[in-house]
Amino acid sequence: MSYSPSSPMLCYSPRVTIVGAGRVGSTLAQRIAEKNLADVVLLDIIPRMPQGLALDLMEARGIETHNRKIIGTNDYADTFGSEIVVIAAGIPRKPGMSRDDLLKTNAGIVVEATMSAIARSPDAIFIIITNPLDVMTYLARQATSLPRDRIMGMAGVLDSARFQTFIAMEFGVSPVDVNAMVLGSHGDLMVPLPRYSTVNGIPITELMDAATIERLVQRTRHGGAEIVELMQTGGAFFAPASATCVMIEAILRNESRLLPVAAYLQGEYGLENICLGVPCRLGCGGIDTVLELNLTDAEMAALHTSAESVRENIERSQEILATAGDSQQ
Repeated sequence: MSYSPSSPMLCYSPRVTIVGAGRVGSTLAQRIAEKNLADVVLLDIIPRMPQGLALDLMEARGIETHNRKIIGTNDYADTFGSEIVVIAAGIPRKPGMSRDDLLKTNAGIVVEATMSAIARSPDAIFIIITNPLDVMTYLARQATSLPRDRIMGMAGVLDSARFQTFIAMEFGVSPVDVNAMVLGSHGDLMVPLPRYSTVNGIPITELMDAATIERLVQRTRHGGAEIVELMQTGGAFFAPASATCVMIEAILRNESRLLPVAAYLQGEYGLENICLGVPCRLGCGGIDTVLELNLTDAEMAALHTSAESVRENIERSQEILATAGDSQQ
């Protein structure tokens, strides 16, 4: 087929909106564009900041050899028609703060951002990054009434990547040969699963003693806090951006990847009406399937303890939002 500039050819490029242009959001925009996955809209409330970041990323296109468009904006109208919306807005963690300490401020931010975004992109799939992540995912779903296949939290991929890294470092192998699985909340009560974590197919329970495994489990649970304490000026952003990008790629390319994400549970693992990290198959429709692993009694108990902590924070967040709503009337 011959082509001329006037030929009536239709072109389509998916669009991903990132709400929150901080370190995680801007790094994610870079990942998406340089992997040639989609055009990106980078939105933030700070005037001119997302526009500057977008221009900087656009000026790198020729060097990085891609032609994706990156738009910086302060207006949700520019996010219209996005296939995926990532909510990364909120205050970051500081030294001495837990993810739950962020609850009061970030609850209102996430609900407002999600409602503003879905009004412009009613068919979008939503990925929540803001901490405390499981609670924020639940609040976003509650505010939008989205079906569970179209809204999820990122953290399981990140927590599993941290466990994978620590296993590889301990055993002296490439992380490419390591597969790790972490369930539960994105916090100190997450549930790393050594039985389901392997080095080239061999469970780490056959390669390491119990004390070593427990040390790696504890380091994984405190992986985010370790980075906060080292940096002193903020939290992790490279690995969270990469973890989110893996999810976006699985959705946009319909890869049917099995990844641990914070999903709304409807009886799986004996839990319901809660968002919690579990293995899910991701494809073009979002969450295709929630996989129920055969957990031991101890693993199941740990998962339910993790869920109870999330549920308590959900109740606290709903009280906070209700109080804020009453004060505005």
